[in-house]
Amino acid sequence: MSNNEYQTDHNSKLISPHGGDLINLMVGKSDLKVLKNNIKKTLYCSDRNACDVELLTIGAFSPCKGFMDQENYDNVVKNYRLKDGTLFGLPIVFDTDREDLQKREKVFLNYLDKDIAVLEISEIWEPDKVFEAKNCYGTTSIEHPAVKMIASERKKYYVGGNITGIELPKRIFPCKTPTEIRNILPKNKDVIAFQCRNPIHRAHYELFTRALDAENVRPDSVVLVHPTCGPTQQDDIPGSVRFQTYERLAQEVNNPRIKWSYLPYSMHMAGPREALQHMIIRKNYGCTHFIIGRDMAGCKSSLTGEDFYGPYDAQGFAKDCSIELEMKTVPSLNLVYTEEKGYVTAEEATQDGLHIKKLSGTEFRKMLRSGEEIPEWFAFKSVVDVLRASD
Repeated sequence: MSNNEYQTDHNSKLISPHGGDLINLMVGKSDLKVLKNNIKKTLYCSDRNACDVELLTIGAFSPCKGFMDQENYDNVVKNYRLKDGTLFGLPIVFDTDREDLQKREKVFLNYLDKDIAVLEISEIWEPDKVFEAKNCYGTTSIEHPAVKMIASERKKYYVGGNITGIELPKRIFPCKTPTEIRNILPKNKDVIAFQCRNPIHRAHYELFTRALDAENVRPDSVVLVHPTCGPTQQDDIPGSVRFQTYERLAQEVNNPRIKWSYLPYSMHMAGPREALQHMIIRKNYGCTHFIIGRDMAGCKSSLTGEDFYGPYDAQGFAKDCSIELEMKTVPSLNLVYTEEKGYVTAEEATQDGLHIKKLSGTEFRKMLRSGEEIPEWFAFKSVVDVLRASD
């Protein structure tokens, strides 16, 4: 397969979904009454569970058709692969403390007083969470947000089984399905995915628009800006506010080569493993390329301040997986703002002796709170206006 060829869906002429087929687990209206018949038990979804149910239902986690059984879970934890050998970054599991569940039993999955799916239980087991933490996140320290999550938020048992979707969660930010995104993407062109979990500032915009000119990207390509709007780190800006910043910015830049959508995904801050997970999801949405930033999905110890991953661990791991995944990675440029030339690479700025201007996140937040003027080279006015209005 050459640099410019991708496995394609013959109907859409876009890259094929992961595993070959785009899964759709939504039940038809005519079958809904039969599906609900004789179901007597309900499991209640956390925000994170609800994100997983939605992404399974719409096919974003293709080829998975439900929450993983123990064999698939074990294979993903140990080898980042499903039991059939298909690449997969992180286990998709449903947790519970219930002691009265039985194999082959059907239960409702309820979120915010709405039944959103039916789970047909295939297996119930007590996982080795220490082993999961060490293999998926590279540490057993509860200073890692995902390790803390599986240790203190997730319940005693994991439940595996196929699901059938009843209705999607109602969200402030509209999340298009992979099928809906594939229908608006240009055919036979490269599609570069940009993942983020924070408001987009000027440097981000420069980064993903310059990716359109990367050496391994064909002419006339487009960028899909696809931020995660599900649960994330406690100190991150809420998804409802981030959504407003993205909407305002899309109107401001009005760039036809940028497509915008939102992903109901629960961040794990899993570094390399999460980079693979994001690539698989974006492949299902029709993307051929994925921008891998420095320290992507990384996090620091809240005690020592030390990083859990190296700055290029995610880039290296994703690149190693990219050939098998039939996607390409676009390393993010290390851009800096200079008085003389605007945004250039840090290497160019050093080489030419340019004067670099910096503004830290802490300084930015302080200026926001105090009402100081934010320099336009750092942040878009539309984004700043939304952030100030939300305080």
